[in-house]
Amino acid sequence: MEQGQRGPGYHLQPIAKGELGEISKIEEEVAELRDAEEQECIIMALVELSDLVGAIRLYLDKHHPDVTIKDLITMSDITTRAFENGHRQ
Repeated sequence: MEQGQRGPGYHLQPIAKGELGEISKIEEEVAELRDAEEQECIIMALVELSDLVGAIRLYLDKHHPDVTIKDLITMSDITTRAFENGHRQ
């Protein structure tokens, strides 16, 4: 390795840094989650899921300040119900 270069840190693949409050940050967290899965590290994957929730929350704060994570969970629960009841496939 050349002087000044660093090997892998937490992630083995290069991952583009996203901007807080933007979709690019959500994409960064998903890429980190994929990398954690490829490393078969469940703890890191769970941390990345937590970071993903934070990135979504910041996106909502910036672009949809009247919508909360709880609102998204409510919609997710309704979608689950629709699938369970055979209205979605």
